[in-house]
Amino acid sequence: MSRNLIFTGAVLAALGAVVLRMVLGPPGLGWYLLAWALFAAAVWLARRVQGRRLDVLVVAGGIVLATVGLAAPPSSSTDSFRYAWDGRVQAAGISPYERPPADPALAGLRDDWLFPAACADPLLWPLPEGGCTRINRPTVSTIYPPLAQAYFLLVEKVSPEGSRHKGLQLGGWALAVLALPALWRLAGARQAAYWAWCPAVPVEAVNNAHVDMLGVLLVVLAFGAVRGRGGPAGAGALLGAAVAAKLLPVTALPGALSGVLAGKGGVAWRRLLLVGVPVLLVVALSYLPYALVSGSSVAGYLPGYLREERYDGGGNRYAVLRLLMPDSWAPYVAIALLALIVLAVLRHGDAERPWQGALLVSGSFLLLLTPGYSWYALLVVALAAMTGWWEWLGVAVAGAVAYTDGPTAPDNLGTPFYAVAAVAALAGWAARRSAEPRRRRPAGDDGAPVVRST
Repeated sequence: MSRNLIFTGAVLAALGAVVLRMVLGPPGLGWYLLAWALFAAAVWLARRVQGRRLDVLVVAGGIVLATVGLAAPPSSSTDSFRYAWDGRVQAAGISPYERPPADPALAGLRDDWLFPAACADPLLWPLPEGGCTRINRPTVSTIYPPLAQAYFLLVEKVSPEGSRHKGLQLGGWALAVLALPALWRLAGARQAAYWAWCPAVPVEAVNNAHVDMLGVLLVVLAFGAVRGRGGPAGAGALLGAAVAAKLLPVTALPGALSGVLAGKGGVAWRRLLLVGVPVLLVVALSYLPYALVSGSSVAGYLPGYLREERYDGGGNRYAVLRLLMPDSWAPYVAIALLALIVLAVLRHGDAERPWQGALLVSGSFLLLLTPGYSWYALLVVALAAMTGWWEWLGVAVAGAVAYTDGPTAPDNLGTPFYAVAAVAALAGWAARRSAEPRRRRPAGDDGAPVVRST
């Protein structure tokens, strides 16, 4: 057995121990940083592990780390309590978009787990009529899109009575593990390790059971369809499902359309329609049953959430841009920069490697908006595994720091980490451009790009 294999295995064992401490929680900033340092060390050491040994190490390590996430209840997020409630409400034949958990009309669905009798825990949320709940923002209706709601209902239906958080955690585990072979087929074992060993996966996808994992898996499968029999239409349908699961995967859509503006004949309309129409149809059809029942309230608390999170400016949003310009400019500059990045992907992106453009847009979106939630970066981790562009993993580190330090705290430590992540992403882009000049080739009838990135 090679020395590098032994060292890599030892570092992964240490990473598993740290992740266990994190899920036993609450995880502090030091534990997060230690976990990411061990992850980086394991990936570095694995460079010299070859062949079958690497395959086994990636798969076994990924499954074991994901399983560690099941060791305790959610450690640092209350979102899964809302998921469980939404599933329960739907099982009772009620739309989760119509009534908030605090509505007295739903009192018959309450139990001692989600609505404990003792309210001494500071993490519990008060109810207007007295009492408390584990569900965050109990006075507003749900924010989650329809495919996420279907997932919550499925978990509610298949989970035995009294399962509490375990059904959702097992669902997150299954989704995270299913993503691994799909990433492997696209990128190989060495890059799949970026996903398999990343501490964000057992903590956020499994332990905290964030539904973002469903959207990530669908994006991975969508880009797999580009290489398989599904083609652009199959990829579009899967991307539409991803958007209907957690909205944020819409940032992967420009990647699927990489190079549609590159052909000599103008827009590659055929590919644009083959991808775009299934996306729109899947999203529209998924919303339709809920819209028929709930009408205009089908948007739920989404508009209020965007205001609460200060995406109109202020708080800790646009933190990196606000280091460089007046606060009032930042939202508009962010929109302009993101539009330019999307245009660059549509014009110069590689249609054969759509995950590259998807990473550029998804990662830039987080760097520009600087959200304070670590699980938002799960998509970036998966796309970094597909591309091998490891420097973008800094976005996930920054999100974890921002969340641990308090998403709304002034002088949040996430700001310098996001700034460093932005510099790293720009440096990686510049290094790749200088290392391998652009190779030009004629555009095909399908709108394949005339410029290929690496």
